[in-house]
Amino acid sequence: MTSDVISVIANLALALSFIVGLIFGIVQVRAAARDRRERLTLETLREFQTREFVELLHYISFHDLPTNREGMMALPPDERTLLIQFGQEMESLGILVAERLINIDLVDKTLGSFVITSWEKYKDMFLDIREKQPDPFLGEYFQWLAEQIDERMRRNPREPFYKTRKSALHWK
Repeated sequence: MTSDVISVIANLALALSFIVGLIFGIVQVRAAARDRRERLTLETLREFQTREFVELLHYISFHDLPTNREGMMALPPDERTLLIQFGQEMESLGILVAERLINIDLVDKTLGSFVITSWEKYKDMFLDIREKQPDPFLGEYFQWLAEQIDERMRRNPREPFYKTRKSALHWK
């Protein structure tokens, strides 16, 4: 009888240690995922603040973009490089959002409608290249990201942070 009691206690202890280990493992995996997302968010924010990225934003904002591949190829090499690099930056950003590595809220809060307006500037050229190259995947995540942000803005426009959050801190 005592060996039966000891066996039951041992089995319970094993089951309990398994459950505790499982819970601990789940907590660790979630913490690692949260840490990864935070790290990617901070890296993305830092990237938006580089001089190089600001130069790309400036170029896209203040230049007319070509509407086809031929127009792109006619650009001076430095401008063509800026055009391609910005397209790649936005494609990468779209991939990060699509794969849920960064939150779309981050993009909405930092770049917002600029993603939409820059896609509109690229759209004719990308569609032309998709058809003529052919490269049906060119800018697909950039396009998707712009469409997602556009839909979010139409469905649920957000108020500016300074209007919605009154600080509890009082600066003296």
